[in-house]
Amino acid sequence: MKYSIIGIFAAAVMIFCAVGAMAFDSESSANRYHQHLEARQPDEGCDCDGSELCTHLPLVLIDTEGQVIPGEPIRDENKQEIGFTTTEDGEAMLHAKISVISDESKNHHPSDEADLESDMLIRIRGNSSRYFDKKGYLLRLVDENGDYQNEEMMGMAPHYEWALHGPYLDKSLIRNYMWYNIAGEFMGYAPNVRFCEVILNGEYQGLYVMVETITNGEDCRVNISEPVDGTNMTGYVIRQDRGSNTPIKNITTFTNYSYRNLQKIDIQYPRSGELTPELAEAIAQDVSDFEKSLYSYDYDTDDYGYQHDINTQSFVDYFIINEFTTNYDAGWLSTYLYKDIGGKYSMVIWDFNSACDNYTHSMIEQEHFEMQYCTWFYMLMKDEHFVEKIIDRYRELRQIYLSDEYLNQYIDDTVAYLGDAIDRNFEVWGYTFADDMLYPEERNPQNHAEAVQQIKDFIAERGAWMDENIEVLLQYSHESKNKKFNH
Repeated sequence: MKYSIIGIFAAAVMIFCAVGAMAFDSESSANRYHQHLEARQPDEGCDCDGSELCTHLPLVLIDTEGQVIPGEPIRDENKQEIGFTTTEDGEAMLHAKISVISDESKNHHPSDEADLESDMLIRIRGNSSRYFDKKGYLLRLVDENGDYQNEEMMGMAPHYEWALHGPYLDKSLIRNYMWYNIAGEFMGYAPNVRFCEVILNGEYQGLYVMVETITNGEDCRVNISEPVDGTNMTGYVIRQDRGSNTPIKNITTFTNYSYRNLQKIDIQYPRSGELTPELAEAIAQDVSDFEKSLYSYDYDTDDYGYQHDINTQSFVDYFIINEFTTNYDAGWLSTYLYKDIGGKYSMVIWDFNSACDNYTHSMIEQEHFEMQYCTWFYMLMKDEHFVEKIIDRYRELRQIYLSDEYLNQYIDDTVAYLGDAIDRNFEVWGYTFADDMLYPEERNPQNHAEAVQQIKDFIAERGAWMDENIEVLLQYSHESKNKKFNH
């Protein structure tokens, strides 16, 4: 009963906070589902005989019939990445089967009847995470004809594409689950997530997070228009990152031409099968038109300013959550932007694996702001009104979703919900505590409790510093700094 009481109390706290949030945020997601509060709790018991795995979490069973899942990085003699492994037939994705057991009214066992059974295509996903022992996977559900098949996944709205994230670098196991859900409370859209445990070809793989990918979906994800004939403008999603292996998806926009942006931009939606050269060019031109306006002398004017092109609140919230967590891949890598026909650009959060002092190569200084240097924010931060919106919004969020009390309670309740699944995960992956993945070495937690405390300590220190220094951001919009950008 202990965890049930905690969950009820936390639910009451979160409802109270959400009511307060609605007073200042018309886009607050009143229907956001927080699995750790609403799903079956770990102490509710099971009458099984103990002969197989018994868990309150959803179970995902993947069967590849012994075939190796493609997507492993291939390196040359200089250890430079030159490609990825494929199937025996040379395909990027492997045909396999998936079974999902997720009835929230009871505990789950591998022998239970599945709530979802489907053929699928699967490959290893990620950039640096492809090199981890615990792999993440991209899943695309298909029917018997090989056509994409939309299916509900653990209560999330039907779609054919899913990302299966395996926390490995993140020893707390909760970063992506936590920050996606919290962002989903005050941003227009953030991917929905569910914890689950995974069994691959009969072998237990540990704790995973099933995640919606950022693409079009009816009544879910980014609800934008579908392509009609391959030539006319449509709703689209673009990503700033390392580019795509599918050439037609890669586009060059104004900021690439002008060296304002040294990263690559590719089209995530429409998919390559629906994308024509004409449509790709139209999307590239549309993005360039926005960027030219943003980098012009008119960037902050009433008639021609950026506010006509972007959902300003979305950019403000994106700035805040990534700054608060020092998630500094954001704005450069794993950066998603979407727009519907006749609409405005909005941003979507993605990948908090390295957030909250979990960046591998070095400790990121907490007494620091960084997002103002990112491609589009470089110009937005020159407008005093935009900076003031960030400051005001930050003050509001610190009273609710970014308060120490709310975040610490969220962490404690999530860890309590995971229960024995944490121990099961580290029975497989516990050896990684002896592998110093973070530098300098003293940053590496030695057990799960230390990994959780690391996040709490970070939140307390980062929040206190930002409370004292948030108005420092005004320097980036000061006239003395921006004379050459203004008339």
